[in-house]
Amino acid sequence: MNKLIKIAWRNLWRNKKRTLITAASIFFAVFFAILMRSFQLGSYDYMIDQSIEAFSGYLQVQSPDYSDDPSLENSFVCTPEILEKINQTGNIKAAVPRIESFALASNGSQSKGVLVSGISPEMEKKLSNPYHQLVRYRFEEKAISALEKGGKIPAVLLKKIRNFQNYSFSSEARIELDLGLSKEESKKYLPEIVKHTTIEANYLSETDDGVLVSDKLSKYLKVDVGDSIVLMGQGYEGSSAAGIFPIRGIVKVPSPELDNKLVYMTLAAANTFYGLDGRITAIAINLHNNDEMQSTQQLLSSELPSTDFVVKNWEEITPTLKQQIEGDSKSGQIFLAVIYIIVFFGIFGTVMMMVAERMKEFGMMVAVGMKQAKLATILTLEMFFLGIIGAVSGTLASIPLILLGHYYPVKLTGEVAKMYEDMGFQAIMPTALFDPYFFTQGMIILVMVFLACYSPVRSILKINVIKAIHG
Repeated sequence: MNKLIKIAWRNLWRNKKRTLITAASIFFAVFFAILMRSFQLGSYDYMIDQSIEAFSGYLQVQSPDYSDDPSLENSFVCTPEILEKINQTGNIKAAVPRIESFALASNGSQSKGVLVSGISPEMEKKLSNPYHQLVRYRFEEKAISALEKGGKIPAVLLKKIRNFQNYSFSSEARIELDLGLSKEESKKYLPEIVKHTTIEANYLSETDDGVLVSDKLSKYLKVDVGDSIVLMGQGYEGSSAAGIFPIRGIVKVPSPELDNKLVYMTLAAANTFYGLDGRITAIAINLHNNDEMQSTQQLLSSELPSTDFVVKNWEEITPTLKQQIEGDSKSGQIFLAVIYIIVFFGIFGTVMMMVAERMKEFGMMVAVGMKQAKLATILTLEMFFLGIIGAVSGTLASIPLILLGHYYPVKLTGEVAKMYEDMGFQAIMPTALFDPYFFTQGMIILVMVFLACYSPVRSILKINVIKAIHG
């Protein structure tokens, strides 16, 4: 067998051009297939992270009737014992109580329907973490004009800043990233930028009677920190809910859809506003290992009384998001299948050409005593080496781009960006790190290489020596 392997390897390099062209076709097939699937799965993970992990949680404990009728009438009393039992269940990363309902928010002549989320400010830091999302810097016209008049910022950087007019930022690191500042530029110019763009940012205390307003909603209502908004809605058991709430801070919510309509207040304030008398609408839960979501859901369901509580996963809470992901995934798989078919016929044509060119050689080898089975084995090994060279090189070449795309996601612009915004997601495309998909693409190509060998191998096994020698 070792001799056959050596012969097959040497045969490859007898015609280097053909070998390199065939290997290159396999290389690009694997390279683009891995990158495409990585962008797809990375986008899905980001959508889930924005919509699920950063707000609703992977699991929720609710009243049995809440999913069919998500109203305050189907709220429940959350005791410390229930929270302790949930937190003691394996794989639970965070469990936070919530009151979620709707209200009409207004300021002067501006009004809009909003989602009111009653939270425990300290406990919520373990889940959606509004404190981390507080808007601390805003590139308003007044601030940009001051930077231009100061003369300390170069014209090129001022032009970039102008492109981000009215944008809000939660950290200096985000400003540095979006403006594309080098370490030297950050050290030299960032303090001056921060000096003029800093705005007041306060978080809620557990007994606070104020609210946090999402960034886009604050711009729509034309309010800022220190202003007040009026909230009106329907409370528990049909009671009237109305109140004036001072704005403590502005939060930049990762999901654009929520950023248009979210108001945070404390559990105590929400309880008083809606007249719930200590009740909540859900307990949002995040997990240490998201792959064990189903088993954790079953375990938690067995721990809690089924008559009083039901445990729902994110796929049941937001089926629309799941359907969007599944539909997009299928379309991506179809596109990959088309690529694979094209590559398969390319490989198949190369193998057939290789056999046709060498048929006289094969006839001579059989005539001098070489068994046809060994000849077929050599051809198969040649194609195996070609597949390995193309698949391994394509896989290795994709690694740097996957790492780069994961930590520095591609930012979309134009109509595609608007489409993402309309669906409720930020217009970026991160890549997924190395999951099974990463190795699957190379394995599929290798299987295709072996399938492409079937017809040539069959023709060698049935070779007519006289006809082959005479060409």
